[in-house]
Amino acid sequence: MNTLMQNDVSRRTFLKGVGILGASTALGIGFPSVFIKKAMGESNDVVRLGYYDCDHMTAAPIARDAGIFEAMGLNVQVAGNGKVPEAMAAGQMDVGYIGFVGMVRAILKGSPMAAVAHNHKGGSMYMVVRKDINKPEELIGKKLGIGTAPEKQHGWWITFARDNGIPVEGKYYQTFAMADRDKYLALKTGQLDAYWCCDPWGSMAEYEDTGKIMRTFSTFPNNKWGICCAQVMNKDFVKERPKVAEKMVLAHIQALQYIYTQPVKSAEIFAKNYHVPLEVSLMTIYKKTVGETRTLRWNLEKDAYDETIAHNMNIGIFTEAPKYEDIIQTQFLDQKLIPDFDTFIREKVDPIYPYGMKYEDWKKKAYDLKV
Repeated sequence: MNTLMQNDVSRRTFLKGVGILGASTALGIGFPSVFIKKAMGESNDVVRLGYYDCDHMTAAPIARDAGIFEAMGLNVQVAGNGKVPEAMAAGQMDVGYIGFVGMVRAILKGSPMAAVAHNHKGGSMYMVVRKDINKPEELIGKKLGIGTAPEKQHGWWITFARDNGIPVEGKYYQTFAMADRDKYLALKTGQLDAYWCCDPWGSMAEYEDTGKIMRTFSTFPNNKWGICCAQVMNKDFVKERPKVAEKMVLAHIQALQYIYTQPVKSAEIFAKNYHVPLEVSLMTIYKKTVGETRTLRWNLEKDAYDETIAHNMNIGIFTEAPKYEDIIQTQFLDQKLIPDFDTFIREKVDPIYPYGMKYEDWKKKAYDLKV
């Protein structure tokens, strides 16, 4: 057993330091104290972490602002909305939250990185349209924020177009590539007619009544879930700083636990980092943890990997099927002391926030239990 797992510290002392004593005492989340002592002889060098302006990747700001990184003795520089795969390929970033397709493409081109933990299962993407657009065929010829070559880049768009009998190719639309935040502002000001996004920019359209969600993307056409995005690490970082890498995985898991069991505090952090109203943040956290199943997760299942590869091969996004072991490294998740995601949900979340719970009921209970 390595040093990280041999050191001991009072769990209560740790939880006080992170400011989540009440939540962890009441709900039983967290790790054995052997995981989280600050004084481990670990390097205090900066860990460079990148994520996108998307709710799927909110574990990054949660881990920072809830004090999880600090309590684990990690000095993490968090950067949002950068070009994460490119930065990791160039050795400018150690850890990142990256979409599955972009990650696989980068690895196939020789980028030295691998997925070490799941982050969000496939789905929870939205097709947001103007309020007066009611049918998919009305999108033809319109200004869409779906990227300039959607038939080559976006699997969810391809599925949406095929399902609704409209052209897949971008040439049949006025297409634009921009950040989700900018797409929303463009729709709000009449510069776009529709866009493809993750939250909070679907919830924001609903909240401000500037648009509506025409389609929520969830499972693949065969009704199976895949991998949307993952926690990814530079292989050199894992090789040179394995204990720090291990703690980054643990911080990721604890951040996801925090989101599930402390939704109001998580929403407050989310609102600050994503610059949206608190109500929009609550709507977003609800969708990810209750409304659309438990989409935020850390277990990496090979079945989900295989489904994602097969789907993207079928729609032409991938031209070759990479081997699982070339993309995924499970040495951290395979440790016996890592909690199982499904067990965590069954024991700590289902009794309090059952799947399918209505938003207003969830919100009231979340505030009642806020500690």
